[in-house]
Order: sequence, then structure tokens, then C-alpha cells
Amino acid sequence: MEHIYFFDGDQKKISWTIENSKTRSDESRIHAEYFYNIVTPEQSKYIALHVGIFWSIGRFIVKNGDTVKVMLDQKSMFDRLVKNKPTDDIFIETRVKFIDQIIRQRDLDVRYQMVDPGENKASKLLLS
Repeated sequence: MEHIYFFDGDQKKISWTIENSKTRSDESRIHAEYFYNIVTPEQSKYIALHVGIFWSIGRFIVKNGDTVKVMLDQKSMFDRLVKNKPTDDIFIETRVKFIDQIIRQRDLDVRYQMVDPGENKASKLLLS
């Protein structure tokens, strides 16, 4: 099955939206205490990407071998995830390792796509 995955994050919350031809799920979470108000917005987005994919697997939305179109609204994330341009941020590099591990373990076909920030369906969840 093919899924479209939007995600966002700020210093206080993370959010994600995952949709396919049958369902749509919107979720948001307050950061864990050790991340709350400490991580940068970009670091928070990596947390949202990691946690949301893990959550969607745990909820049996995404299954082994599924295709996940990950919508990126930040060029630096596109450069890191698609072009494999490493960052100097150890926190981000660690999250990328976790994300890559989930993708390999679940044999996911992940396709990254740039979108305009205004098209990010998960962003509005940070406001609620």
C-alpha cells in the first residue's frame, strides 16, 4: 500500500499526518521532558519523522514492504535524506540512523518529496 506522510515539529511539540486511499490519521505529541524546549525546530522535525513512522508501524497502518511518500518542507532535510549530505549536528545524524534502521527492518520503499511549507498538513496540528 502507498502512504503519504507529513510531519512537523517545534521546540514543544511534534505532529504527523499519514494518509492512504482508505484512511487518514492525525497525531501530535508534546516532546518528552528531556527534549522539551531544548531541541531546535529542525531537530524536532527529525524526531517527528522517526516517531511518526514508528507509531504508524505500531498501529498497523504501515506494513512491511509498503511505500511511504515522505513530504519534506525543509531543503536541509531534503539534502540530508535524499542527497546524503551529512550535517555537523550529531543529534540529527543519530535520528537519521534510527530512521534508516526502521526503513531497512520493515523493507519500506521510502520516497522523499519536497513540498511547500504551506502544504504541510501536519503543521496545523502544532497549533492545537
